[in-house]
Formats: sequence, C-alpha cells, structure tokens
Amino acid sequence: MPLKTIFTDRTRSIIEHQRGKYVCPLLFPKPSGQTCPKNHKNWPKGCIADMPLSIGARLRYTLDRDGESYKSIYKQRTAVERINSQATALGIERPYLRNGGAIANQNTLIYILINLRMLQRIRKFQSEPAIS
Repeated sequence: MPLKTIFTDRTRSIIEHQRGKYVCPLLFPKPSGQTCPKNHKNWPKGCIADMPLSIGARLRYTLDRDGESYKSIYKQRTAVERINSQATALGIERPYLRNGGAIANQNTLIYILINLRMLQRIRKFQSEPAIS
C-alpha cells in the first residue's frame, strides 16, 4: 500500500510516535477504475489504514503468519503458555516458602507433576480405541 501522509500520533498511547496513513493502490495517487479484488468492506469509502512507522511496529504487520516457521514458533509459544498456566494454577507464582532451595525443590516437583500429567494424557490417548 502506498504511504499517503505521515503524522505524529498523540492520542493512542502515552508516547508520541510517527504513524503513516496508507491508502489503496487502486485509488492513490489517482483512481485506476478497477474494483477491489478482495471485496473489502471499506471499498466504497476508500481503503485507508493507519499504521506506526517504527521498525518494530511495522514488523508486526509484515509477518507471514501463514508460513511454516511462524506456525512452528507459534505452536512452541502456545505450549509454553499452557505449561505456565498449569504452573500458576499449582502455585508456582507466589510460593509460601522462604528458602531459595526449598522454592527450587517445590518448582521442580511442580514441573514433574505437569510432565506426569502430560504422560498420563498421552497414554490415555494411545489406549483409546480408534473410532471408525
């Protein structure tokens, strides 16, 4: 999408930052007469997108979310989040112990418990008869 204008955004966050107004290439710099191939809902008004111009913010919009590497990393991330959720539910976040060694032992036991639960689910799944 072509960049139409640049402006300083002072409203959406505490920190002022540069944002760009991107417009549909079929309408800017001059209308081509073609219709939107994606049947975008904003086509009658003109497709416009405001996006931050910093490199980190732009990266979020340019990621190939259908690529294999992205999907692989996403699966790993969600697995870690599930484990963290289980650990939090088991009390790893705010231990009631005062000794660092005791906390380390408790955390080790909690992660062993999480792994045993996973192993139990795998064995249960493998022992279930296939539905035909």
